[in-house]
Amino acid sequence: MKRAFIALAICTAAAGLQATDYTRYVNPFIGTQTDSTGALSGSTFPGATMPQGMVQLSPETEQYVTWDPCCGYDYDRDSIFGFTHTHLSGTGCTDLIDVSLMPVTWEVTPEAQAQGCFAQRFSHEQEGAEPGYYWVHLRESDVRVELSATVHAGIHQYTFPSGKPQTVILDLDRSTFRGPAYYTGRRAYDILQSQLRVVDERTVEGYRLITGWARLRKVYFRAEFSRPIAAFRLMDGQRDLGRSDVANGRALRAALTFDAHEGQQLMVKVAISPIDNLGAQRNMQAEAGSWNFSYYKERAREAWQHELSRIDIEGTDEQKTIFYTGLYHVLMQPNTMSDVDGRYMDTNFEIRQMPEGQTYHSTFSLWDTFRAAHPLYTLIAPDVAAQFVRDMVLHHRSYGYLPIWDLWGQDNYCMIGNHAIPVLADAILAELPGIDVEEAYRAMIESSTRSHLNSPFELWERHGYMPQNLQSTSVSITLEQAFDDWCVAAVARKLGRDEDYQRFIKRSQFYRNLFDPTTGFFRPRDDKGQWIEPFDPLSYEQPCFIEGNAWQYMWFVPHDPEGLIQLLGGRDGFLRKLDENFSLTATSGEVNGNASGFIGQYAHGNEPSHHTVYLYTLAGRPQRTQELVNQVRSQFYNATPCGYAGNDDCGQMSAWYIFSSLGFYPFNAGAAEYVIGTPLFSRATLHLAGGRDFTITARNLKPGRVHVKSVRLNGQPIRDWRLTHRQIMEGGTLEFLMK
Repeated sequence: MKRAFIALAICTAAAGLQATDYTRYVNPFIGTQTDSTGALSGSTFPGATMPQGMVQLSPETEQYVTWDPCCGYDYDRDSIFGFTHTHLSGTGCTDLIDVSLMPVTWEVTPEAQAQGCFAQRFSHEQEGAEPGYYWVHLRESDVRVELSATVHAGIHQYTFPSGKPQTVILDLDRSTFRGPAYYTGRRAYDILQSQLRVVDERTVEGYRLITGWARLRKVYFRAEFSRPIAAFRLMDGQRDLGRSDVANGRALRAALTFDAHEGQQLMVKVAISPIDNLGAQRNMQAEAGSWNFSYYKERAREAWQHELSRIDIEGTDEQKTIFYTGLYHVLMQPNTMSDVDGRYMDTNFEIRQMPEGQTYHSTFSLWDTFRAAHPLYTLIAPDVAAQFVRDMVLHHRSYGYLPIWDLWGQDNYCMIGNHAIPVLADAILAELPGIDVEEAYRAMIESSTRSHLNSPFELWERHGYMPQNLQSTSVSITLEQAFDDWCVAAVARKLGRDEDYQRFIKRSQFYRNLFDPTTGFFRPRDDKGQWIEPFDPLSYEQPCFIEGNAWQYMWFVPHDPEGLIQLLGGRDGFLRKLDENFSLTATSGEVNGNASGFIGQYAHGNEPSHHTVYLYTLAGRPQRTQELVNQVRSQFYNATPCGYAGNDDCGQMSAWYIFSSLGFYPFNAGAAEYVIGTPLFSRATLHLAGGRDFTITARNLKPGRVHVKSVRLNGQPIRDWRLTHRQIMEGGTLEFLMK
């Protein structure tokens, strides 16, 4: 009897550990809507995907996806044009949108098929989403569409109305427009070649080669249907190919008709591959053998439940919704870019083989994500973070330097600096297992010495800054490159490479060479050392900055805040300038479209500002950091579709919230350490590698109480407001006492 009681107690305790359904707090519609001023847009999509999934299956609410929103879904639209298998979440530029399917219940004429528009209206009252699952009711066809996903496959289930025709349009000619080109009708992409092939009565496969933000992408697919195809018609643009079961061209669409007498439900499984049709077939065989839609929905939910359970928080339902949706948005990418057999395409377009048990990834939006999204992976998923480092090193092997912005296995070279470097530095300084430190370090060195677009290192070392007349966006590059160089120096010091350390620590101070004490700002010089006029610190139109103005870039010296304090006249002068940054509302000309979420000149809607609120702590006024952290958390995040103050940028906006609600932030993202802020939750627990827990508690925490009286780590006071990665990974308790 006693033994049975013990067994029951153990089972009850185990069940209790799994009692929290973290997925119920995820709202995939957060970030899909702009507010009435147009200022809030996360550019996220609500469709079905797995953690780091290759497939991200979601609806498009425009005929062709434009630059805003780049994800393809706008909550304020009322029509759906198709359901496609690849998307970008929160980015400022658009691409992907591959292999579109749309069910209809009317006869599709050749003229309609050639036109390619099968838009159907919907309402949010007949739409829903959760991790790994999306559904919507299409009004015109009266079809209920349900979507789920595996890593490499999209799973569709269509419920047709009784007695109506059943047709699925498979479209390889849908993708994106780019920016203002939308208004001139120009496409952002060019399909070089594509193919549709009816393999048998239940299978269609094909591919397309396409240019876009990624210069050349290969997308292969295999679509399998739960019922036989009764009839089909393949077309290339206006050209009807008759009864041919193979179509080659650049504007391919298939109309696939099914016998309505054989049932109302139709399942479609679509596996994709960046390698070849064999890869798509193997991906299908490995992941999508079942014809039970509920099976995929549940497997996806279980995968997300596992990932989201890495952090436990105690808070309100709204707080949990914002937090776990943010964690969901972070963990959606980088995306798997190797097939189940381990094959992937490198930057030279050669097919390579990953070691057994490893997965190759892409979608490295590094200018954004190095700041907090990658440090979050390093903290809560070190095995995945180590794989990202290995992937970046593989990129270096074939490309010659580390990725700048890696998409579909290629570098689209968006933005500036080389911010794979701080990601590698953070991983090495955090001592993540599974990294070849020597090869990673060599990749950092070569990426900091081999000149390439936006990084002419011969100019860098000759002048000690980037001259604006020889290199555009020179001030932004100078500040960001100085930070990257500090990261190289920090790793060199750890490895005992003194000569390298001396070289790169000197380079990390080059930011000082663009500081003008007469204006109090970093500003551009030419190659003769002369200041370039005119200079307006409020202007977003000066070519020396990218996506910001002089105020926002004023503070980007995360590797040397003490040096920045000295440049601004010491602590008092620094604090006066910082106060002005958060109070000055003046503008000059048109505000950059990426800048939003303003507190004075601080722009939380874009990444250069993200660390700035923590500068007060480093200058001796932690209470002001605490006030601003709370203001940003409450003002620029909410649990509605317009819940972000700007593009989520592959999870960076979300990662800021996650760290800043836990009570610390990776101010210097390459240093494997954090600056302490103020907690949002009375209790939060990080479930770490090796079975350790790191628990954060906040005594006397009440709504509106944000000031911290003291902080203790495992009972010992922390007086410098800093926390190291190693301290967290050892487990224990971080205790805040609130005032």
